[in-house]
Amino acid sequence: MLHLFLLLKAIQKNMKLRNIFIAVFSFCSIIMYGQKQYVFFLHNKFLEDHSLQESHPKYGIAEYEAILRKLKNKNTVVISEKRKPNTDPAVYAQKVKKQIDSLIEKGIPAGRITVIGTSQGGYIAQYVSYYEKNPQLKFVFIGASFKDDSLEKDPNFRLYGRILSITEKSDDGHVPMSQQERFIRSQVKDFKEIELNTGLNHGFLFKALDSWIAPTKAWVSRK
Repeated sequence: MLHLFLLLKAIQKNMKLRNIFIAVFSFCSIIMYGQKQYVFFLHNKFLEDHSLQESHPKYGIAEYEAILRKLKNKNTVVISEKRKPNTDPAVYAQKVKKQIDSLIEKGIPAGRITVIGTSQGGYIAQYVSYYEKNPQLKFVFIGASFKDDSLEKDPNFRLYGRILSITEKSDDGHVPMSQQERFIRSQVKDFKEIELNTGLNHGFLFKALDSWIAPTKAWVSRK
């Protein structure tokens, strides 16, 4: 304890020693935080207005907690919450952006941060992509590429980052993200598209299915 006290006193008096200490501490922080993958999971619209126990009349229970368990492992920190009813997507995306910015300020590399969104969550994730404008951040949009709305109509809207799009062929109004105008004008350089054919319509993202969770986790862990 005495040696630690003397070291701290020496650091306080010696500017050069203090700068070295700060540099070493920052480097160690980057190493410590950088070993983990950080995942933001944004759920679908149904869960905004219903409890975790309520069943969708067509798709059944939204397996939110099961999905979180599958996404998480010893090297992955999953950040998620049940949103309030009628959450404004653009406003909530700003909240997620602040959380991401806070992680980056702590020394976590942007390449170790992924935003995953199902349906409405994927819609919000696209706002996050637009607000961050960071080519290293990773995104997974699940069942969210068919929306014909403000994102499509705003000529200034662009997507940024390393993007995986997962859609379902039987989903109503399904259009691959690669064919969406907002994607075409974005000129994303790191992009992969997966089209599933489960026959579950929009209900595929209600389930903790390996068919979309496995490629999502692979995207999270990729270098």
